[in-house]
Amino acid sequence: MPARLLPLLTDEPQSGDVLGARLGVNRVTVNTLARRLVEDGVPIVTTRGGYALAPGTPAPQLVRVMGEFGQTLRYAGTVGSTQDEARAWADDPHDPAPHGAVVVAERQTAGRGRRGRAWDTTGGTLVFSVLLAGPLALPDLALMPLAAGVALHAACEVGGLKWPNDLLAPDGRKLAGILLEADLRGEEARRAVLGIGVNVSAAPEGAAHLSEFVPGLTRAGLLARILAELERWLAASPDAVLDAWRAASVTLGREVRVTTPRGDLTGTALDLDPQGGLLIRTPAGTIVTAHAGDVHLVGTLAASPRP
Repeated sequence: MPARLLPLLTDEPQSGDVLGARLGVNRVTVNTLARRLVEDGVPIVTTRGGYALAPGTPAPQLVRVMGEFGQTLRYAGTVGSTQDEARAWADDPHDPAPHGAVVVAERQTAGRGRRGRAWDTTGGTLVFSVLLAGPLALPDLALMPLAAGVALHAACEVGGLKWPNDLLAPDGRKLAGILLEADLRGEEARRAVLGIGVNVSAAPEGAAHLSEFVPGLTRAGLLARILAELERWLAASPDAVLDAWRAASVTLGREVRVTTPRGDLTGTALDLDPQGGLLIRTPAGTIVTAHAGDVHLVGTLAASPRP
């Protein structure tokens, strides 16, 4: 029942009587439904004028979608994981999610980052997942996190990209992260789910948020910008993606430390290979290729603060 109220709310107050008439209930019931949405994490502002979503809430009715991505968008207060929600939606036999469908949530109880880490959804973050329909070739999958990073950098207009999946603030603190999960079948994937988390107006301790550098940016406005840039860069040529990523990189030319199945490795990050792998020159002079799927970049050995 509370879900019936959510699509009716905008960022302009509406009285309980008006909303009740649209739902076929009284204003007391509207108040109860609004309180349940707040308990679920939806930011509702209640005033004498009525009920409204907090300005910039990334609900469908407040996001000005510019292309195909996000034309179908589901918004919720609390979910286990937007990744899991998008996957379950794609598998719905009655109403399957189309390519470019988006799931946005205020809170995740089981959000995850790369290698199963917890994905913190502190208040003031933008957390969403995009469904990418297949079949997708493995080389295309390898470049998707880099293309998503380029899109994030273009939409946020601040900071730089840390290989393979982070956007950092100018001072080296983490602003955003990317998670790509694919359902593999042999040499291709039947689909992929791209998850993105951005600290917009608040951040966990030690991280940065965009409002420190870009005042006035709302989560709804940022989501629309990111989706438009994602659609652009996921369709771009591999060479264009690699060149754009190099231009925004804060990894290349730096000393890095990575963890591989064979142990830690240090060296200088030289360049990207055609598949998006990171070329590293070890102290012994050996050139090693680190691929996002089997190597984890754990930090940079440089003077700037680590994310």
